[in-house]
Amino acid sequence: MNLRMQQLTKLLEDANYKYYVLDAPDIADYEYDAMLRELENLEAQYPEFASPLSPTKRVGGAALSQFVKVTHAVPLESLQDVFSTEEVTEFDARLRETIPQACYSVEPKVDGLSVALEYIDGEFVRGATRGDGAIGEDVTENLKTIRSIPMRLQNAPSRLIVRGEVFMPRASFAALNAAREAQDKPLFANPRNAAAGSLRQLDPKIAAERKLDILIFNVQLAQGVNFETHAQSLDYLRDLQFKVIPYKLCDTAAQATEEIARIGENRDAYSFDIDGAVVKLDNLQDRARVGSTSKFPRWACAYKYPPEIRETVLEDIVVQVGRTGVLTPKAVVRAVRLAGTTVTNATLHNQDFITSKDIRIGDTVKIRKAGEIIPEILCAVPEKRPADAAPYFLPKTCPVCGAAVMRDEDGAAIRCKGAQCPAQLSRNIAHFVSRNAMNIEGLGSAIVEQLIAGGHIQSPADMYYLSLDDLKSLWKGGGKAAQKLLSAIEASKENDLSRLIFALGISQVGEKAAKILAKTFGTLDSLMEATEEALVAVDDIGEITAQNIRDWFASTQGQGVVSRLREAGVNFASRDVQRDSRFAGLTFVLTGALSQLTRDEAAAKIEACGGKSASSVSKKTSYVVAGENAGSKLKKAQELQIPILSEEEFLELLR
Repeated sequence: MNLRMQQLTKLLEDANYKYYVLDAPDIADYEYDAMLRELENLEAQYPEFASPLSPTKRVGGAALSQFVKVTHAVPLESLQDVFSTEEVTEFDARLRETIPQACYSVEPKVDGLSVALEYIDGEFVRGATRGDGAIGEDVTENLKTIRSIPMRLQNAPSRLIVRGEVFMPRASFAALNAAREAQDKPLFANPRNAAAGSLRQLDPKIAAERKLDILIFNVQLAQGVNFETHAQSLDYLRDLQFKVIPYKLCDTAAQATEEIARIGENRDAYSFDIDGAVVKLDNLQDRARVGSTSKFPRWACAYKYPPEIRETVLEDIVVQVGRTGVLTPKAVVRAVRLAGTTVTNATLHNQDFITSKDIRIGDTVKIRKAGEIIPEILCAVPEKRPADAAPYFLPKTCPVCGAAVMRDEDGAAIRCKGAQCPAQLSRNIAHFVSRNAMNIEGLGSAIVEQLIAGGHIQSPADMYYLSLDDLKSLWKGGGKAAQKLLSAIEASKENDLSRLIFALGISQVGEKAAKILAKTFGTLDSLMEATEEALVAVDDIGEITAQNIRDWFASTQGQGVVSRLREAGVNFASRDVQRDSRFAGLTFVLTGALSQLTRDEAAAKIEACGGKSASSVSKKTSYVVAGENAGSKLKKAQELQIPILSEEEFLELLR
């Protein structure tokens, strides 16, 4: 059985190399998956034969509590930046004073995260980030998820350390940000930030989902192997089946600058971002002769491409509404060639950006690619402005559904408040059916998208009007699955009011606020009728949130959703109405260890009596409950002269 496991491992490793390094797969995905499944089953049956470097471990192991520091056997030096061809020529002239016959390797500079990979007797044992060059962090488990990194090497030296750049391919970056936008999560600014954040995840499963890649660009240490040139070492690594950086040898500074220009002109042809080109002395003995300064090696430099800036005309501003309801202005510009591509659109971010730069339709504007990816407008050229160009302001109503828009309290985003806005429909329904809201099991994003595409749902309330025929077509032979989903939808009608309030997606009304509102008002009708003053009087409900609640229920779309939910028979009443209000208006802070209650139990009892449990002591604190070994909170309470209760005194109040 061990022999079969070894055979499967070899076949899978070969398939990984051909797919992820050579980009020339020779087996179908189905065949690969079948072999992987067979190996997983064998490892489960015979764990004593399972290898920690098995292809089955590529999906990510157990999460770590922290990263361990690693001292690099060979320092990972940084390079001195140069910003012009003149500086490249000066770099060449300095070297030729010592090395008259200097030859250079010119390579694209990958915009990623530098790491060192270590192999002992051909097996991958450790990978670490660059850190400060001398000490990095052990990210071995995350690096194992990168399929282009070989876990085993054939005919390798007894100890080998190589250096490479981990990056996120542009396609993976686009897919990641699209998924994050759908989940209402912050977007990554660029692939480099995304790669760095992914590689430093304590849970390797997250890193595995991010589909990182790597290019190897240096041999740090190869025990028992000697190379005359850097090019020889890269060719050696390619023979060992590493994914190696492309390079070109240049005999003169002129050839090097030509190659730098060629790389820059073709940067869009790479699947990864570059932020420059690296010029390295090729002969390794010559490198040793010129040595390094305290900061950089003297034998290399990194050329940084200047951002390309062009002028064009802003022909229009189109406002798009994202899945989270944010109105995003997009500039439509006269076509212009920029950083290798033709640009017709550019980001304008938000109203604050437009106002601060006084950008108007008809303006001649200066444009560049931010991070070499996203076109953005730098500024207008006022002297070329048409006489009739007027200041631009985002609309006061949603361009998709016509509902009112509102600026976020804590940011620059202007957001549509429509309860049935088509642009937000998928996200609104996903929130409505989520576990902490109406908890309708079986309604995943794919099913929701199919229902929307089929015209079956146009608001969250439409869930309760779906028929068996509407759902059957979503699955092959889907009668049983459709009936199960219908049963889950029907059961959700009996949920407590707090879940429904949270599910409605009213801005700033989270799970905790929804529970407080349900307890306080008892029914949805009472909440709908509540004045702004009555809402503000509720704990944790401020003026902005109160206004959001009033606006949502007053809107035509909100009333439509409520009416449809009522007709469907959804429960509008709370089963947890506040009956004990002895602690109403009081705030308690718990500190130290309680002997008869856990902290959570004590907090729940305080809230059940109408009080509030806070985590820090302030002038607004009513009581501090001090258990054993109470610390700084007790001291602060004494300084503020806040009443302090022992555990027994607190329990007596509860009784």
